[in-house]
Amino acid sequence: MTFYDFAKSVVSGVFKPWYRIEAIGVENFPKEGGVLLCSNHIHNFDPIVVGIMAPRPVHYMAKEEIFRVPVLGNVVRKCNAFPVKRGFGDREALRSGLKVLKEGNVFGLFPEGTRSKTGELGKGLSGAGFFALRSDAFVLPCAVIGPYKSFSKLKVVYGKPIDMSEMRSEKASADEVTELIMSEIQKLINEHQ
Repeated sequence: MTFYDFAKSVVSGVFKPWYRIEAIGVENFPKEGGVLLCSNHIHNFDPIVVGIMAPRPVHYMAKEEIFRVPVLGNVVRKCNAFPVKRGFGDREALRSGLKVLKEGNVFGLFPEGTRSKTGELGKGLSGAGFFALRSDAFVLPCAVIGPYKSFSKLKVVYGKPIDMSEMRSEKASADEVTELIMSEIQKLINEHQ
């Protein structure tokens, strides 16, 4: 058992009953190949919740400062996270994200870049479109639907993979692709709220 699997089982044992988490659309999750998993962001626990409900291990970018904290930095790294310098284009983080996808793994991304203060879906940043266009990965929309309240139901909804072939062949911009991804996330929220 890897550290990731151990951590996932321990955290699942606490989070699933506490938030009564329900996963919807797990059958839409590709069983193999690179997956760009794009979710809304309503709470600090979203990476944990999306990660424990996903049927495959998820890799994330995490702010660089976390990796400098003794013990926590090591734990985060062992849970498939890699550092990103926020506030400007971090080429090393972009390369790391593409590497995750090219190796056939799942890369979890919150296209809004930060938590929504209102719970409403915000504007997505072009990074999601960048990764979708620069890889052959499946692009899977995901919605976390709250609230995060003890013993109140929390849903993690996986949509069907977005067909990117036309946008890739037409050389669509990263912003256009991000808009498409965000509209698919919004549809999931509308359908399951």
